[in-house]
Amino acid sequence: MKHTFDIAVFEGDGIGPEITQPTVEILQKLAGQSDAYELTFKDAPAGAAHYAKTGASLPEASMDIARQSDAILLSAMGLPNVRYDDGTEISPQIDLRKALVLFAGVRPVTIKAGQTTPLNLPAGREVDFVLIRESTEGLFHTQGRGEVTKDEARETLLITRDISEKLFKFAFDLAKTRKSTGRSPGKVTCVDKANVFRAFAFFREMFDAEAAKHPDIAADHAYVDATALWMVQKPWDFDVMVTENMFGDILSDLGAGLMGGLGLAPSADIGLDHAVFQPCHGSAPDIAGQNAANPMAMILSAAMMLDWLGLRYDNPVMVADGVRLREAVETVVAKGAILTRDLGGTASTTQAADAVWGALA
Repeated sequence: MKHTFDIAVFEGDGIGPEITQPTVEILQKLAGQSDAYELTFKDAPAGAAHYAKTGASLPEASMDIARQSDAILLSAMGLPNVRYDDGTEISPQIDLRKALVLFAGVRPVTIKAGQTTPLNLPAGREVDFVLIRESTEGLFHTQGRGEVTKDEARETLLITRDISEKLFKFAFDLAKTRKSTGRSPGKVTCVDKANVFRAFAFFREMFDAEAAKHPDIAADHAYVDATALWMVQKPWDFDVMVTENMFGDILSDLGAGLMGGLGLAPSADIGLDHAVFQPCHGSAPDIAGQNAANPMAMILSAAMMLDWLGLRYDNPVMVADGVRLREAVETVVAKGAILTRDLGGTASTTQAADAVWGALA
């Protein structure tokens, strides 16, 4: 019997609708071939353009759609010339993270043999690690509410036991899953700055307590500055990395750079009951409407969604389709024949998406 999954779709701003459409079409085709699941999609208006028209960046009706869905597929959000009155950017994705308590920001970094990368990888080396960014507190805690006077400004970093313990359990569970499928040896690295800040010593203490519960998974620590160095020098040494919100924000862009750009960087923000899947890149309004955007990060985010739903609802066909979709993107990128402009090619958004479906067929 087929299980029907309801997907909330936030098509976003700028290039958002252009990369959302082919992604949804691929998902519809995959589901149409399956006897194990089907997908329904419901549009949820939000974003900077919606704010400019209506004065609401994340309407309550769209929030209700998100809450009632099985998963949320969210495209690029924000426009540089549309901001709140205080000057901050329109970012419904952050509002969703906080409202739905999506504490685990999952940022995969994968470099396959043959893939163009700024790194000078040794022959035969591939890179496959996951950065988990705490997504609801840390240095983002006072977003839009920092204290600013004539002479100084203050933002508050918050790390709580409640969220951190959930985060570390998630990290070790992910490492176990990766180990069980043969993708990695099973290791979690806590990335912090515990040598300077008491807050990160507290963070590390909770990490160590969770690590003690998983003797089958290796655990170690790394300071964030050293991690940035090692991500360039020896990224193949990492498996699962877990860190605070701001550190994760910065390191995830470094990870995207290692892969060749944000156009290849998918992400998920996952909580106990909900999950959002979205590309890491922005809305690129300068190329909106030109059919020139790279859809790969959006398609890879959709693959992550299939995998998460499949694991959550014990649907191995969905998990397999998620793997197939990810590997199809990796195949197209590694071959290098059909790449969009950001990756050095000339392919359109449509051509790149069609190539992914061709690799699946």
